[in-house]
Amino acid sequence: MEQPRIRLGSDDVWLEMARTGADSWQITADWCSWLTADFTADLSAAEVVDFAERMVSRLRAPSGVRFSAAVTPGRNNPLTLTAEPVGDGFAFFVRLTPNGDDDVCHVQMEIDPIATVEIRGTFSALRAALTV
Repeated sequence: MEQPRIRLGSDDVWLEMARTGADSWQITADWCSWLTADFTADLSAAEVVDFAERMVSRLRAPSGVRFSAAVTPGRNNPLTLTAEPVGDGFAFFVRLTPNGDDDVCHVQMEIDPIATVEIRGTFSALRAALTV
């Protein structure tokens, strides 16, 4: 059985979270094959489900307002997504912090706009994969 995962972006710029074990996730980001971040994060299914639910709730009734969601609250957060409304979708600003919420060792990148319907479906599928 395939492990739950989510991938955002295009062939050139993308972010992926893939579960590799019970509480282990591989977080990978790539920018045009010139800059890559790849690290393991300890995340429970409940933390990832909560993150997906927060994203879906904000995307369900888009307000046209920018919003952010961190995978986990506190110092162990490996990923924050900031969604910026653009047309009928959202562009995403990704902040990866392999060592937790770290202002020194982090990667930031932008993912081009994704249609709201598509991104809502992507997060809903992740949530569903983790709650079966």
